[in-house]
Amino acid sequence: MKIDRRRLCAVLASLPLQAASSAAWAQAAHIWSVRQTYRALLDDSVRLLDIRSRDEWRDTGVARGAWLVSMHERRFAERLFAARDLAGDRPVALICAVGGRTGSVMQALRQAGYTGFVDVSEGMLGSPVGRGWIAEGLPVVTIDEALAGTPQSLL
Repeated sequence: MKIDRRRLCAVLASLPLQAASSAAWAQAAHIWSVRQTYRALLDDSVRLLDIRSRDEWRDTGVARGAWLVSMHERRFAERLFAARDLAGDRPVALICAVGGRTGSVMQALRQAGYTGFVDVSEGMLGSPVGRGWIAEGLPVVTIDEALAGTPQSLL
């Protein structure tokens, strides 16, 4: 997939402004629950990206099976699309702490015309749409285990 970097960078740069409107937009987004995402991970029909910061990964752990692609680090857009390529025909689900960042990234991707991404807006810690990965008792691994399971091309 060829990335129009200029357009994507402009859209991603506008994320803080878009976050304010994400509540209304989220109803139209493709949103999965943490349980739905976990079942899809088990049957290998989705790839999950944790887009939080390294400090957050250390503090709470990471959903087992998630690849680590922080939106707070260099080359986020490049790594996001590399993950999409590695996913093949599976959707790529995005998870953060409480759904704000994933909602903003999803909105930017859709505005730029990209498909194949899913918002896990419950997040790791829960949000108004659900209890979250940790509260649901879904498996969590350490940052080191998650890094070991993340493809080298994404690091």
